[in-house]
Amino acid sequence: MSREKCVLVGQSGGPTAAINASLAGVIAAGILEGARVEGMRYGIQGFLDGNSVRLDEAFVSRVDLELLRNTPASWLGSCRFKLPSPADNDAVYQQLFNRFEEIGASAVLYIGGNDSMDTIAKLAAYGRDNGSDIRFIGVPKTIDNDLVETDHTPGYGSAARFVATTMNELAYDADVYNLKSVTFVEIMGRDAGWLTASSALAFVEPDVVLLPEVPLDEDALMTRLEELLSKKNTVMVGVSEGVRTPDGRLVCEKASSGVGVDEFGHLAMLSGASRYLAALTKQRIGCKTRAVELSTLQRCASYVASRVDLNEAYDVGHAAVEAAFAGETAKMCAIERVSNDPYETRTKLVDVLSVANKVRSVPREWISADGMGVEKELIEYMRPLVGTLPAQLASLD
Repeated sequence: MSREKCVLVGQSGGPTAAINASLAGVIAAGILEGARVEGMRYGIQGFLDGNSVRLDEAFVSRVDLELLRNTPASWLGSCRFKLPSPADNDAVYQQLFNRFEEIGASAVLYIGGNDSMDTIAKLAAYGRDNGSDIRFIGVPKTIDNDLVETDHTPGYGSAARFVATTMNELAYDADVYNLKSVTFVEIMGRDAGWLTASSALAFVEPDVVLLPEVPLDEDALMTRLEELLSKKNTVMVGVSEGVRTPDGRLVCEKASSGVGVDEFGHLAMLSGASRYLAALTKQRIGCKTRAVELSTLQRCASYVASRVDLNEAYDVGHAAVEAAFAGETAKMCAIERVSNDPYETRTKLVDVLSVANKVRSVPREWISADGMGVEKELIEYMRPLVGTLPAQLASLD
């Protein structure tokens, strides 16, 4: 790259407790490279509207970067903007590349999930086809942990830690009364059950865990709940918002309708599975039920953030800048697990086209045969990412 070094970075999609740690890694690496570091305000969409900020001037000390590293949500702001194909709208690409040239970008990094990797793939392909020497690198982020080609994604460990901690606290809350009850805790995960599976890490493990990877048989679930209630008062169920019936219908659609879709064709609001199942259980079994939707609380709970998660998020941001200035483009900086005990990882580069618009599901062999729990392999996979949970009693009497 002959031009003055300049890193342009944006954040996209939902916020997490760790996405700013990746941003801190990008800024730190950019400064080490002697580069100017610019940030897109409100993602690609905001950048198209002319919004940017000079990051190496906003964060000038190690203290500034450490504070950013431990700050939840998206400091730059975010967007959900689907970049069209050049064949459908070449003008938006011309506008973007003009803006890249105006700001002097030599490397463009985008921190986000599946849809953000699609953006990087499209920009890299357009740049290649039009002779641009700008480098495009994706930095992974999603609490859903559903990106392929990486062992796990920054943001997941912290959200999983929150889910496990909260499941434990809810179990204690539900058990104070001498009556039969079932509590359904609804956890994010549109297409993959990684986050819901983390509820099994609670000291007071949920009795049932329902993931999108296995169709829900309502009759089988009611039978299981009746069996559990015959032996104990309090039954806890972790249920993914994306759990589906055998015919492929989302359970949450039985509780709500008319919510529409977002820019990417995903349901704009995905909730209601816990409410539907709580109502069904009350009708069929007649016990007390409760539906708890963790909703957006699980995304940015920095007070239970995983230290491993924050460190790895920083590392992938840092490594992405190094990759861009080493001449790489159309890549995503991924995480490779070297060993589980002791836990060790390293960063690697993967083709962003192999990541974009693909979903990594929980392996079926890591889910119990009846589809209502998780196997030890999944527990062993998740535990290092979450770390030691806040001290609690190990079980309820």
